[in-house]
Amino acid sequence: MTDAPPDDRHLRVVASSDQPGDDALPEGHYRLRLYVAGQSPKSVAAIANLNRLCEAHLPGCHSIEVVDLAKHPELAAADQVLAVPTLIRRLPPPIKRIIGTLADVEKVLVGLELRPEADKDAS
Repeated sequence: MTDAPPDDRHLRVVASSDQPGDDALPEGHYRLRLYVAGQSPKSVAAIANLNRLCEAHLPGCHSIEVVDLAKHPELAAADQVLAVPTLIRRLPPPIKRIIGTLADVEKVLVGLELRPEADKDAS
């Protein structure tokens, strides 16, 4: 059995000029940028997890930009990316960062402020 290359249909770099300006987006729209490193297992997992999460929790009100730092390492400086995969929530403000494969849906939802953090004082 041969190892098939990872599916790269979701992996593409979108230039900033290819996306509408922030003022052209409807209120409540989430603009997400995911930094990955090629087709590594962690990168592929992060893309799949983000797509699933957005389809379930942000249907029709999100845009995802995937930046492959293996092809464009110079783009890491703009968002101060030190590790991959890293998800940046660019809209709505403030900017939020989440590092990892995004496998823990609950933590990602809290990080994106889609769900409030659990009350730490609750019994």
